[in-house]
Amino acid sequence: MAGIGGSSYWEDLRKQARQLENELDLKLVSFSKLCTSYSSSRDGRRGETSDTTPLLNNSTQDRMFDTMSVEIEQLLSKLTAVNDKMAEYTNAPGSTSLNAALMHTLQRHRDILQDYTHEFHKTKGNFLAIREREDLLGSVRKDIETYKSGSGVNNRRTELFLKEHEHLRNSDRLMDDTISIAMATKENMTSQRGFLKSIQGRVNTLASILHAAVTVKRINLRKRRDSLILGTVIGVCTILLLLYAFH
Repeated sequence: MAGIGGSSYWEDLRKQARQLENELDLKLVSFSKLCTSYSSSRDGRRGETSDTTPLLNNSTQDRMFDTMSVEIEQLLSKLTAVNDKMAEYTNAPGSTSLNAALMHTLQRHRDILQDYTHEFHKTKGNFLAIREREDLLGSVRKDIETYKSGSGVNNRRTELFLKEHEHLRNSDRLMDDTISIAMATKENMTSQRGFLKSIQGRVNTLASILHAAVTVKRINLRKRRDSLILGTVIGVCTILLLLYAFH
């Protein structure tokens, strides 16, 4: 695979990797926003009664979560397969002369895959934790409403339960706001990291091009110098032969 065909094969793999990385970046941003908005959406539904809230709406975000998780896992699997093909190419016979540059590119794609995988699992874990907490609070609210309907609106103990529940919900909202700020900060840092990696890749490419140009220039200078020396030697020898012949 080393030659023109191999180079074309390598470029095709790089294009596939970049396309999958771009798709993963967009999916992970949407996935993070879904996780952030999940709790606030559930809070909005808590204020509605079961008579006015359609049952399907309660599971819409859960279905979106499951669908996006499957899509992201498939993209991660495809990107892993492309990276494995790139690794096989670098180990193939005939690519030794370009091995350093190929390994650098491969390592950069592997780092991106590792970052996306870590980000996906962390966001997924946060989402599941929020959903578990929301389900628990919903169960507590249901118990309170049941107790309230059985004891009467003016029951003192019911009022105490309602106040405690309100305190818990306020604390929960504060935690959600904190999580949202942290995730927004992380998203911004991830974006900046990708931008810096892109700049680093361009700088490395430019450095490689400049190094190759300097090397070619040095080779040309050496060829000229060797040609001049050879021409001078031939000329001197010719003059000496002519002098010897006409002496």
